[in-house]
Amino acid sequence: MPVPESIREAKNFLVQFPEIENIDLLIPDTNGIFRGKRIGRQDLVKVYQEGVYFPGSTFALDITGHTVEASGLSFDIGDADQLCRPIPGTLQSVPWKDPLSGQVLLTMYQQEEELFFASARNVLHRVLDRFSDLKLTPVVAVEMEFYLLERRLEQDEPPQPPLSPVTGIRESATQVYSMENLDDYQEFLLEVSQVSNIQNIPVNAAIAEYAPGQFEVNLHHQPDPLGACDHAMLLKRIIKGVARKHEMDATFMAKPYMECSGNGTHIHLSLLDEEGNNVFKGEERHEINEMPKNEFLQHAVGGLLETMNEGMAIFAPNANSFKRFQNNNYVPMCPNWGWNNRTTAIRIPSGPPNATRIEHRVAGADSNPYLLLAALLAGIDYGIRHCVKPYNFVVGNGYEQHESSLPDNWKEALESLKNGKILPDYLGEQYCKMYLACKTEEMQAFQQHISRLEYQWYLNAV
Repeated sequence: MPVPESIREAKNFLVQFPEIENIDLLIPDTNGIFRGKRIGRQDLVKVYQEGVYFPGSTFALDITGHTVEASGLSFDIGDADQLCRPIPGTLQSVPWKDPLSGQVLLTMYQQEEELFFASARNVLHRVLDRFSDLKLTPVVAVEMEFYLLERRLEQDEPPQPPLSPVTGIRESATQVYSMENLDDYQEFLLEVSQVSNIQNIPVNAAIAEYAPGQFEVNLHHQPDPLGACDHAMLLKRIIKGVARKHEMDATFMAKPYMECSGNGTHIHLSLLDEEGNNVFKGEERHEINEMPKNEFLQHAVGGLLETMNEGMAIFAPNANSFKRFQNNNYVPMCPNWGWNNRTTAIRIPSGPPNATRIEHRVAGADSNPYLLLAALLAGIDYGIRHCVKPYNFVVGNGYEQHESSLPDNWKEALESLKNGKILPDYLGEQYCKMYLACKTEEMQAFQQHISRLEYQWYLNAV
């Protein structure tokens, strides 16, 4: 049942924003795409009091919005509705829209108090319960890369970098960490920061990345994994919305340009004990070529390495995702790890000992952050509980020391999850069955499409 504080949140919002007439009810689907409906202000308190209903098949949609019947969530159960309730603290204004509107995140239930199994956010919630048993609290920070694009008039036009708002010249050079690039897009980045502050999303920094029109925005570390993923999802919405306002597009597609760097999602993770101490805390001094001695850290890394192949269908959730995986391109090709080393799948960043953390560098920006984090925390929990020893510690260039061994195509990745011995237990057999059905049908539909390149190469040549 809704608590009085949440209803008070809705009433206070209406008082604070008397000009807002419409509020978007948002629920992220399996692909990390927001679905929902728009209500008038007169219905907001009722939604907080009684909830609102969406079909469970919302989580059985492929990337095109087509319902996958093999998921078991559609006609098999009469395409039944499920109760959804607002997530406290997520009711905010949407400043980039004119007229001003509002938005709130929802979560889905299959009974009054039982979370709906098919929601990735609820999968993460269940994985977090295991850390309660360990009396450990995960601390999470999300880094996401994206491209700004010139606004396309036709959907089948290839993407292009934008024209600089300052010079009017199309971006064409790689200027990683360029302050000039940040200056050129200052108005866009400043508005992203301002809107994030208004929506209480803790944005930390923005940097120019390793390709024309590519940027990265980082979120603060926080001891609330569900909140961290809520913020990541909402930040994506902000970036896309503000880009449209500035007459550009923004994409989190893993590999929009074959010749340029891909878009990744890097997750930083540490664990706090009941006294608030970081259990990964490192030595006061260490050598870059020595494996960390902290056993909590070793076992967490060991679990992440052990589950990495099974997780590839989550880290790389579509056909384009796998184009990002190329040698010598800052994208991991096998399960390995090292100190302050960007050629590895898992990096232990430099910094003070009490800030020791894991950086997971495998996933693309196209991954669902809730499901991504659920898979990572599952690996960490497994590693700690089973005292898994890590392997493939790297000093130097990881690309030269270990052969590529991660699943490098969609079909192999789905098979690795299907045959997995660890992650299906954590994510739920029922959830994995649904996820695999949706992704397998999407893969088959993609493979039945004939591309322009096939016509160019084969139509007249054979």
